[in-house]
Amino acid sequence: QVQLVESGGGLVQAGGSLRLSCAASGRTFSSYGMGWFRQAPGKEREFVCTINRSGGSTYYADSVKGRFTISRDNAKNTVYLQMNSLKPEDTAVYYCAARQWGAGTYRGVEYDYWGQGTQVTVSS
Repeated sequence: QVQLVESGGGLVQAGGSLRLSCAASGRTFSSYGMGWFRQAPGKEREFVCTINRSGGSTYYADSVKGRFTISRDNAKNTVYLQMNSLKPEDTAVYYCAARQWGAGTYRGVEYDYWGQGTQVTVSS
């Protein structure tokens, strides 16, 4: 069992940056593939990016590629999402997710644990 707690969300102007963090409980963080997803009002949850257990492999949705960077620090049980050049269409609740013993994946149904989410609002 792992608990995920996101932080770092807030209000930012278009073109600005935010860094989200997702802290995980437990001693086996390095056994989890991690992902970030987001859900805007009235829309379905969508994949943002993912990182494998070692941090050596990442994958991004086309909509954020080149602007967002996912990373992890297994010693700190934390995964990060650095978001640059933010756009109003990035406004959403951002969730981190953990997939035990699995590589990162864009498929949300394959994740075992989810955080409660953190709101990101980008003003134009």
